[in-house]
Amino acid sequence: MTIATNIQQIEQQLPEQTKLIAVTKTKPVALLQEAYDAGCRRFGENKVQEMVEKQPQLPADIQWHLIGHLQTNKVKYMAPFVSLIHSVDSLKVLEEINKQAARHTRVIDCLLQIHIAQEETKFGFDEAEADALLNSPELDQLANVRIVGLMGMATNTDDDAQIRQEFRTLKQFFDRLSTLQKPNVAFQELSMGMSSDYLIAIEEGSTMVRVGSAIFGTRN
Repeated sequence: MTIATNIQQIEQQLPEQTKLIAVTKTKPVALLQEAYDAGCRRFGENKVQEMVEKQPQLPADIQWHLIGHLQTNKVKYMAPFVSLIHSVDSLKVLEEINKQAARHTRVIDCLLQIHIAQEETKFGFDEAEADALLNSPELDQLANVRIVGLMGMATNTDDDAQIRQEFRTLKQFFDRLSTLQKPNVAFQELSMGMSSDYLIAIEEGSTMVRVGSAIFGTRN
């Protein structure tokens, strides 16, 4: 199966409001170009360094999404061009994004990563922490970030019912928060679903699926 065929098949399964993020981590630029030629414009990278290396080698209209855990000292490298950061998991990270965005006179869109999985290893806020952040006076000071939604990763399990329940819980939380009225909060994106579970995520209301191996084959 070619990359183009895989992309076409996935796109056909997506509802109109759901965007495909091609997860390009560890993949060479030639394969990213192939995905681009097949119509992909949103690429998701796990590591800032990898994104920064690839970005100048590819067409300028690509939207770069950071989907991996973000360290504050890496923000400055992608601040000039990153389109959306999916993995904001602390106020400290948000403050740094705001600082670096201001240096480039940009407003950077961000998602809050919510911990929904049973595993301890995944990063993210719990619901109470996210609530507190969104209602905090500190957030009001950050004019160069915009929180546009939530991201979550389901437990790595074969139990579809559990995955569905985790996605459903996140969607309910998203719906509750989307009434929030603030200058730098505008909920519109719910990033959930990867190669193994994106079909369930779509059914549960995802607006962005992060798909790598189903496009490019298993990781090298």
